[in-house]
Amino acid sequence: MFDWMAWTTPVAVFFICIVLMLFGMTVWEVKSPTSPRRGFLPLDTTRGDRLFIGLLTAAYVNLAFVGIGGKLVVWLGLEMEPSIWISFVVSMGLLALIMRKG
Repeated sequence: MFDWMAWTTPVAVFFICIVLMLFGMTVWEVKSPTSPRRGFLPLDTTRGDRLFIGLLTAAYVNLAFVGIGGKLVVWLGLEMEPSIWISFVVSMGLLALIMRKG
């Protein structure tokens, strides 16, 4: 069923984190409804808005890293492509920043 996608450990962890975040945010929203607030993002956002923006940012960071992974080998003179775990940590950090301060 999932043969069309390369299910590596980082990919599986990334999607499991997304599912857990969506579940957690649903429970949090039911227990404590949110109200819009303004952070560093140029618009008033709710928790759900910030989660959506953060997930999009995380996806773009991971896609960009995969896209330039081969180029980094040439540019930095590396022996092999950098680990995808680097982009996972960076993307989750950006997601946390957007959720907290966005």
